[in-house]
Amino acid sequence: MNEHERSLLMSLHPRYATAILDGNKSVELRRQRVAVPPGTTVILYATSPVMALVGTATVTAVQVGTPSEIWKSHKRHGAISRRDYLAYMEGAEQASALLLDAVRRFSDPVPLAHLRAGGPFHPPQSYRYVDPDTLRGWVQGHPTAEEVLRGVSPRQTAGEARRTAEKQTQRDTSSPLGGSMVLAQHVAA
Repeated sequence: MNEHERSLLMSLHPRYATAILDGNKSVELRRQRVAVPPGTTVILYATSPVMALVGTATVTAVQVGTPSEIWKSHKRHGAISRRDYLAYMEGAEQASALLLDAVRRFSDPVPLAHLRAGGPFHPPQSYRYVDPDTLRGWVQGHPTAEEVLRGVSPRQTAGEARRTAEKQTQRDTSSPLGGSMVLAQHVAA
């Protein structure tokens, strides 16, 4: 299976997942390097108390740098104070910023109980890759199943993702979608 056939399942605190879905944040921050190609679909899992798949987004680009460099690039649109960001990044030598676009909220979130009924499902502490067949097994029989599966295929090509990233970079920085950040808490339900 090539890297464009799998999605990235990410655990997020509900307030950050909601911020992405509401269009208030378009960058997901992580304490480690996340090697994911542009065009990859990110499946958003909101942790407790929501405990459900809530939507998808598409990675348009990944920036890797020191926590200081990442903060400088994304602080204007951040959903976190500098103090909280520094506390989160304490001890990290490297950070990643995943630029997200093409956000879709599921009409009916897929709850943890349903995901587990479809096969072994354990929310990731941070993120994990998932292939389409595994995802299909988890969501099969749920009213949103077709919507979820449509969200992970077809993927943007790398060229389409680059063009989307270029448009995102050219956006007015006052736009609520222009380069905001999300700090994901590494807590699984």
